[in-house]
Amino acid sequence: MLQRREVPTLAELARQDAGDDGKPRHKPFKDYEPGYVHIDIKHLPQMPDEEQKRYLYVAIDRATRWVYLEVRRSQSAKDAKAFMKRVEEKAPFTIQTVLTDNGKSFTDRFTRAGERKPSGRHPFDQECQAHGIEHRLIKPGRPQTNGMVERFNGRISDVLATRRYTSGEDLEQTLKRYAWLYNHHIPQKALHHQSPITAMKEWQAKRPELFTKRVVNHTGPNT
Repeated sequence: MLQRREVPTLAELARQDAGDDGKPRHKPFKDYEPGYVHIDIKHLPQMPDEEQKRYLYVAIDRATRWVYLEVRRSQSAKDAKAFMKRVEEKAPFTIQTVLTDNGKSFTDRFTRAGERKPSGRHPFDQECQAHGIEHRLIKPGRPQTNGMVERFNGRISDVLATRRYTSGEDLEQTLKRYAWLYNHHIPQKALHHQSPITAMKEWQAKRPELFTKRVVNHTGPNT
């Protein structure tokens, strides 16, 4: 669990305190331009009025932490492709790169014969190719590579634990409202304590060519 959360060892902490962690300096996420999107799928608890559980699809932009999510009935390749299409429609910037895990929803990289290169014929890959988007896959056994969206999913787990939900619709509307609050009104430490929308507005002011829509911040939530 500590490795998955990228918690350093005591020896690494000591080196960091001394100013040398023994590792090359990686480019921090905030230096990336909008358009590098992490995507993942989270299992949702089955509600009393549902015959089967549903799945939460989450997309988060690396530079601005902007989030888009949808609840879907399956984690099939067809649903993953449909979600990707919705992300393209909703994102106010041009998506250049997408990062996913190696699940069957996103890739045909793995077969009975073992690991190989994706064929390019997977529905998710085809959707990306149609819009000139590079689809990257995390290395097998390295889920922390997609840790940004996993951390957001941890926030979703906290939301799910806050109260009892009476129906699937109740749960879905709560998740959608949380995503709205997160984008417009929840400051992020990685963004110098700004909300994702505020960070996007700054990016749009200095790099308008990256955007396809005008970014607008909504008024605060009702108390």
